[in-house]
Amino acid sequence: MNPKHSFLIESFVGLGALLLIVSALGLYILNEPVRIVQAQDEVLAVQLDEAMTLYAENCAVCHGSNGEGIGATPPLNNPALLTMPYEDLYKTIARGRYQTAMPAWSIEDGGALSDYQIDELVLLILHGDWGETGDRVVNLGLAPLIPFTTEADPALLEEIGKLPDGATLQTAITLFAANCVSCHGADGVGTGIAPALNDPTVREKTPDEITRIITYGNTGTLMAGWGNILAPEDISALVTLIQRWEEVPSGTIPAPDVPIAVTEESLALGSQLYAANCSRCHGPEGQGTPRAPSLNVKSFLTETSDQAIQQIVTLGVPGTAMPTWGDRMTEAEIQAIVGFIRQWEPTAPEVAVLTRPGGGGPPWSRTDTSTTAPGLMPSTSSSTGTNTTDATTNPLTGINGSGQTVLQAILDWRLLVLLGVILSIAFTLIYSGLDALRRMPRNTG
Repeated sequence: MNPKHSFLIESFVGLGALLLIVSALGLYILNEPVRIVQAQDEVLAVQLDEAMTLYAENCAVCHGSNGEGIGATPPLNNPALLTMPYEDLYKTIARGRYQTAMPAWSIEDGGALSDYQIDELVLLILHGDWGETGDRVVNLGLAPLIPFTTEADPALLEEIGKLPDGATLQTAITLFAANCVSCHGADGVGTGIAPALNDPTVREKTPDEITRIITYGNTGTLMAGWGNILAPEDISALVTLIQRWEEVPSGTIPAPDVPIAVTEESLALGSQLYAANCSRCHGPEGQGTPRAPSLNVKSFLTETSDQAIQQIVTLGVPGTAMPTWGDRMTEAEIQAIVGFIRQWEPTAPEVAVLTRPGGGGPPWSRTDTSTTAPGLMPSTSSSTGTNTTDATTNPLTGINGSGQTVLQAILDWRLLVLLGVILSIAFTLIYSGLDALRRMPRNTG
């Protein structure tokens, strides 16, 4: 073979390999910005997931499940915060705000959060989804189950208007029902997060002292300052209410019916817990049995609040077969059951039709979860050991929960093998061709 021809062939092969390498490098460079953005999005998703749990455990009690704010505590789902510099948000969380209910959260300032955790909370404010955050709070059982607002009893409010300076008391009661009941409770008797205002010791304080606390807040407590929210005359009316509360009839500011928040996950959990623990006595669809009354009936669901159902489940009913569940389930689990029962209300029958014993034993001995309400996941566990199908046990539904089907994996594997064979053949042919060219007799003409 002519040495020139051999040199040209080797040159073209080398040039082709070089072009292939340069092309691959160029594609990598072009794809690098996209890869970096994807990597950043993945890291941000992990940080936001951790931040939602931090928020539920530390912030929801004051700022609300969805960052909506409670009372004078400002909302965090405020679009204005999206324009606030990162450094200012970080400093507020880390060091708190002087003369407000916002404490310092940084470990360096006596708080409980590390710099990295504070950074995650800032990212939640700037990039988080408050709907997903609210679901996380509910699923962790940390939703603040306190009434945000209520309405004063009209008849009692009219009677109060007949008292001396009754108009001022009426104004104060309306303000309290709209702004203060969330922390200080119905009739001002206090809650787990704020003290009672309807208390003789509070009435002993001077008007100036009470005014100062309402206006500027109380350092070291959850009491925020209301000076920027309420007018001076409104604060004065509230001071009058606190000092004259013994004249206000009990029940004037009732506790409202606060529905227990639910999510798809909590409904699924409630379905499973109900099937495993409640359906024996109350029937798989709450229709009741000779052993226990119906829950899926219009009269019960419309006349019984979520709080009342939760109390019944938690404490049981003395003198009946209804046991106490509060020492066997967490508050979040009981709330999940209440939410599951509540979803029957729109389609609940007017008259209960009890489940009657049939083949296989009495109705309370069976927990057939195939009759769960439409739109809900059937229970994956029951006390009777009902056969269930898990995504990981179906040969075509997933591999170790990854979401990739076995069929897809087989095809992917075959494609990889086929690609490897093709590349091997190609390289073999190229090498054989070059070797054959080298071995060809050279023209010495």
